Amino acid sequence: MDAHHLALSSLITLYFFLSILTPSYCTDYERFANCSRPYGCGSIQNVSYPFWGGDRPEYCGREGFKLLCQENEIPIIRFEALDFRVLKIDKSFPIMTIARLDLWDGSCPQKNFNTTLNFTNFDYYASTVQNITLFYDCSPGVDIPDGHGFTCKSGDTVTRNNAYFGEEFLTASKLQDLKNCSKSILVPILRAALMNELPSGVPALQEVLNRGFDVDYNTLHDTACKGCLESGGHCGSNSAHQFVCFCSDQERSYSCPDKRGSRWWKYTLGAGSCLIMALQILCVIFIIHRCRMKKKYDPSGTTDLEAFVRNYGPVSLNRYKFSDVKKFTNSFKVKLGQGGYGGVYKGELLNGCLVAVKVLNASKGIGDEFINEVASISRTSHVNIVTLLGFCLEGKKRALIYEFMPNGSLEKFIHSDNTETTTMPLGLEKLFQIAIGIARGLEYLHRGCNTRILHFDIKPHNILLDENFSPKISDFGLAKLSPRNESHISMAVARGTIGYIAPEVFNRNFGVVSHKSDVYSYGMMILEMVGGKKDIDVGISDTSEIYFPHWIYKHLEQYNDLGFPINMTIEETAMVRKMILVGLWCIQTNPSDRPSMSKVIEMLEGNIEALQIPPKPFLSSPPRSPVEESSTY
Repeated sequence: MDAHHLALSSLITLYFFLSILTPSYCTDYERFANCSRPYGCGSIQNVSYPFWGGDRPEYCGREGFKLLCQENEIPIIRFEALDFRVLKIDKSFPIMTIARLDLWDGSCPQKNFNTTLNFTNFDYYASTVQNITLFYDCSPGVDIPDGHGFTCKSGDTVTRNNAYFGEEFLTASKLQDLKNCSKSILVPILRAALMNELPSGVPALQEVLNRGFDVDYNTLHDTACKGCLESGGHCGSNSAHQFVCFCSDQERSYSCPDKRGSRWWKYTLGAGSCLIMALQILCVIFIIHRCRMKKKYDPSGTTDLEAFVRNYGPVSLNRYKFSDVKKFTNSFKVKLGQGGYGGVYKGELLNGCLVAVKVLNASKGIGDEFINEVASISRTSHVNIVTLLGFCLEGKKRALIYEFMPNGSLEKFIHSDNTETTTMPLGLEKLFQIAIGIARGLEYLHRGCNTRILHFDIKPHNILLDENFSPKISDFGLAKLSPRNESHISMAVARGTIGYIAPEVFNRNFGVVSHKSDVYSYGMMILEMVGGKKDIDVGISDTSEIYFPHWIYKHLEQYNDLGFPINMTIEETAMVRKMILVGLWCIQTNPSDRPSMSKVIEMLEGNIEALQIPPKPFLSSPPRSPVEESSTY
């Protein structure tokens, strides 16, 4: 063996032993003893890893699995801002049954939050869970069917005129009626809880809520923990929240050594690890090969889409045949518009409900836009998000059926020279309320859903207006889903419409892509809403281009004035100034300098005197030409 081979062999041996062996600490003996004690609280007893709490230290469990013992008999687990009562823990599956504490025993919710989980550690047990929506403080005119009304307690006050509905009842007309309720929250329940109620079909809501719902807490460390326990150790984690095995003598990475002390045990473990790694590599190669063969024989991706629909299971959506779609659109007679992924047509369902049907182009990929729309929008329920009523998937023919928006898109109302405008231009007060409504919809997408939804194509063309000119965010073809605890996401290519894309989306040197990228697009849009008004002269021909923000800064810096017409009221002047200052904050070059959508709402609804002039950004999104106006990456 020459010197090079000997050196290489020595390095490999050193790396092997450094990987297998871990240093011992003086606290290891104590940790081994402490982690042998299970957790107990009330009806929940003998709970071990990954849970911790009480006299069971944090290093005996995992981050996010802390159990609190309230009043010495009620086990509680906390996810972000909500506390949940732990009803049962089944370690054999492993499944945990939990119920919202603020809804226990007839209480009104203390916080107006949808039920959210830490999806890093937990997920809904889909086979047993479904969602219902609770609506509170509805006006007397809201139609609440028998069996769907309930009361709740807020202190000593009993609140009435509340209603709850399953996903199958929330039609477009019903959602429109429920706008007159002051707030709503989404709550998971057990499917069997509603199915096994009284024969009349009237469920006892409180009983259903008190039964809670199931979550799966299966983790990647379960296999490692099993090996640790079999070797005589106790499972835990270190200060970096990584799995460790506490042995009687010291802390180990995976399991405790053979008590006979044979050093060949380490070599066997190393050989086994190499074998497992080799098998994993072979499995990956096999899966890649199967995927390529699958696409070869199924280039349209229809099989993948069918699997997605079957596994994802949007039970609240109706599935239509393409012949039905042609029938209720009268063979696509009335075209409402054209988007980047296909045409949109007016239709009418058999029950008389008007709908907008988006027919997706078969040439656009293998169905990414279909998956994006269904996966993202079917998770939402908000007055400022367009409602998806159904879909069609038949070979290469794909269509999405939405609620109909009689006033079309915002785009045709904000430019006074737009020839498509068929009604009087919107007033400043109405535009201001539309800006707030869009902000609320985006805040819901970023914070209100169980999974954060990033839209990536916020622009006037994708904001639809109902009969009352209330805005609804639409077109989720470019959307991306991400866990709520992740601050940024990865993207292979830029996405969005030229003129609204945040700098970091097309150049990562400006920062990471995150929900702040939607904030940038929102800022460009509300600046365009202000600049497109006929009665505000900004001195340039295209206010949505790069020069409009610079024109504003020039006037603010030189004159501290935006040249508002003298016939504007004090209230109108304040609304315009708010929209401009908020828009300028939103288009800051550095994503961390932009406000969240919650802060945007606070700024728009707050005092104008509290708004400061932001720094001037040194780069804006590229200007767009009329041809590029509705194009997307």
